[in-house]
Amino acid sequence: MENSKIWKTLGVYESYDEANTERNKIVNEYQLVKKIKIKNVFFHKRTPLVDEVAKVNSMIRKGAKLVVDEDCVEAFQELGHEPILHFKAALSLADVVIDCTPSGNENKEKFYQPLLDQRFCANKDKKRVFIAQGSEKGFGTPFAHGINDEILESDPNFIQVVSCNTHNIASLLKALSSDSFYNVIQGDFTCIRRANDISQEGGFIASPEVGSHSNNMFGTHHAKDAYDLFATMKQHPDIFSSALKVNTQYMHIIRFNIEIKGFSSRDDVIEMLENNKFIALTHKNIANKVFSFGRDHGYYGRIFNHTVVAMDSINTKSCQGNTRVSGFCFTPQDGNSLLSSAAAALHALHGETYKDYMKVLDKFLFNHV
Repeated sequence: MENSKIWKTLGVYESYDEANTERNKIVNEYQLVKKIKIKNVFFHKRTPLVDEVAKVNSMIRKGAKLVVDEDCVEAFQELGHEPILHFKAALSLADVVIDCTPSGNENKEKFYQPLLDQRFCANKDKKRVFIAQGSEKGFGTPFAHGINDEILESDPNFIQVVSCNTHNIASLLKALSSDSFYNVIQGDFTCIRRANDISQEGGFIASPEVGSHSNNMFGTHHAKDAYDLFATMKQHPDIFSSALKVNTQYMHIIRFNIEIKGFSSRDDVIEMLENNKFIALTHKNIANKVFSFGRDHGYYGRIFNHTVVAMDSINTKSCQGNTRVSGFCFTPQDGNSLLSSAAAALHALHGETYKDYMKVLDKFLFNHV
């Protein structure tokens, strides 16, 4: 099986705006997969749950192939599923593995690294790329599509797609830096985090909860993660972050204050943001409206942009010949890292031509929300 891959999936997206003719050009997942030339998509489901039967069936209807652990086959069959392969067998066939679990580093040591070890891998010349999510610090090279794509040229075997808020912070900095951090003096970010996702049963809080500054240089991990991302390009921004969690399920919000060299008007800043395709602007000032727009008009209810900046909040202030840019932006936490996973996977499969395949997905980005 050439160009096969495993997608470990924790959620299935459930809404697609059929009225939007531009996005309706790709009418289902099968056609999309054909356009980006992926032959097989496997998804590994670890636990047989009766309340997720519909989700698994939905994935299978769309062309994905169910993979389970060998000792769980009968339990899945009792729920009406017919697994295609055992997990380890599918893993040995995969060119790309996207690990969406909170156990990426553990899985790396237990499953992925041995596949790259000649002692354990019969097909040791097979190219393999393993991708984990933002929480799995140290899994591999930090990556965000549109920020540090050049790191893919070194063909890393292990890639950590950075978190949703890291995508947001990084895009703001890149948009205001003119692709060179000579222009950015410093940045301060307050991450106002939602309590839990709408699909989660636990973790909700009754009132706002402030976080601690565990790092003297960066504050919270959000600035440190963005710094580490830019460090892959030998850029070292002076940034600091704080965080608090609030009792909402909709979206993270970031309050930013970025100082850039020279004078820039508010209109100049808006133009800089508009010129970055990963940034959307909005006149909406409330998270539920931004979230609802994504649900109604985004691909599978997702906003793929790295950030959605509230235009009414943008302010510029002259400071000793420089400009402080401040405002609020929304983090599309359930969608803004997905294109990074796609870019890393498509580069692994198609090399430098991955950029041509990524153009198929650009139509899911918004200029305005």
